[in-house]
Amino acid sequence: MKDNNIPEQMKKPVGLIPRLGATAARAGLDWFLFALLGMIVLAYLWPQFGVDREPVSLGDVAGYGVMLVFFFYGLRLSPDKLKSGLKSWRLHLVVQASTFILFPLLILPLHVFFEGTSYELLWLGTFYLAALPSTVSSSVVMVSIAGGNIPAAIFNASVSSLVGVLITPLWMGLFLSASSESFDMGSVMGKLVLQVIVPVALGIVLHKYLGAFAEQHKKRMRYFDQVIILSIVYTSFCDSFARNMFSSFSATDIVLLGVAVLALFFLVYGITSVFSRLLGFSSADTITTVFCGSKKSLVHGTVMSKVLFPDANMVGIVLLPIMMYHALQLLIASVIAQAKARKTDLVGANK
Repeated sequence: MKDNNIPEQMKKPVGLIPRLGATAARAGLDWFLFALLGMIVLAYLWPQFGVDREPVSLGDVAGYGVMLVFFFYGLRLSPDKLKSGLKSWRLHLVVQASTFILFPLLILPLHVFFEGTSYELLWLGTFYLAALPSTVSSSVVMVSIAGGNIPAAIFNASVSSLVGVLITPLWMGLFLSASSESFDMGSVMGKLVLQVIVPVALGIVLHKYLGAFAEQHKKRMRYFDQVIILSIVYTSFCDSFARNMFSSFSATDIVLLGVAVLALFFLVYGITSVFSRLLGFSSADTITTVFCGSKKSLVHGTVMSKVLFPDANMVGIVLLPIMMYHALQLLIASVIAQAKARKTDLVGANK
């Protein structure tokens, strides 16, 4: 029998550290975000360890890990679930257009202001962020918390990841081929096929046989994904710090970059909200549209950087915008999702 006389504060985590952990979790922060910051600090303090190729190259290990990340992703991708999610085609169209058209077109015109300056790499990183697919796990979680259309969220996040394998390199090819003499689009596409498309396709083919196993161990696989991301972030920033790539940027520049990516999130969130209302979407579909259409994938951003950027020492700078956007989108989206959930509960209680 439940005891309703137990004070609410006694049901909360006891102790300072558990309370801080619970507060951080409610805000959308987890250990992985702090681990990312830790990798940057380690790269700053000990860059040579990530640059040295002896006794083993961490960069090469991360490269092989990329193939496994995409193989596991394909293994967990259910063709049946994708087919069942085809119904809400207008919702899917808005989300994919937001992800791969709206985002890049918002950043593209700004190139003229940064071309030829020391900030052009930061612009390139922001454009790379804009060209990336939506994230899968956090989009679905936020949609679930806010009371959105969960099957549509799963469909959009999954399709976005597949489409991004092709669309993201095409967008980036517009500038990388022009700005880097070492950039060979044919070579990049070959690596993309070998390291991304083939593993995903193989995973999808084997889903019938190993899909249940992958679903059962998805938590362990997610940890593997995160370890690979951390190793890529570490080695990328090691290269950048070893070559003093950040020497031309001040703390103010980094803060302004954070403000810029935050403004980008709210701008896309607002635009997708307006389109959802104009198209007469239900409340659940609107929630799915704004969350899936405004999110970007750190997983794809880090692992695809190993393929797309031939100059390793620039990758640390290029990854800065997506890392900042990832942290901020989790924080802001979590607050919005919980506010929508409370509003829904209040409306339900008043009926």
